[in-house]
Amino acid sequence: MELEVGRAGRAETVVTRENTAAALGSGLLPVFATPAMVALMEAAAVNACQDMLEEGSGTVGTRLDLAHEAATPVGQTVWAEATLTGVEGRRLTFTVAAYDGAGRIGQGIHERFIIQNERFLAKAQQRGGK
Repeated sequence: MELEVGRAGRAETVVTRENTAAALGSGLLPVFATPAMVALMEAAAVNACQDMLEEGSGTVGTRLDLAHEAATPVGQTVWAEATLTGVEGRRLTFTVAAYDGAGRIGQGIHERFIIQNERFLAKAQQRGGK
């Protein structure tokens, strides 16, 4: 596995009723929800690195520091871009930004950790008492 700083990923979606603040409970208005923007940014980070990981490995998000700077109405396309800025052992750090047709709508820093999928799931099941 060779993850190099500078790797980039992208994820895109369309704002629908289902991913608005009103639908997700993060507000009352029919605009792209902050939780939906977070998920899009995380997807972009996964897309930046997943193809370079060993089989059976993945990443999980552990930290996010972001600003949601502008509202995007239903019907608009939004996309997120993530760039790998740091690799420290299993810790990956990304700069992330989200955009719509009018410009940037959010930005921040996102951290993920490389995990072994089966081991991670087994530990999660133990937490659930199963």
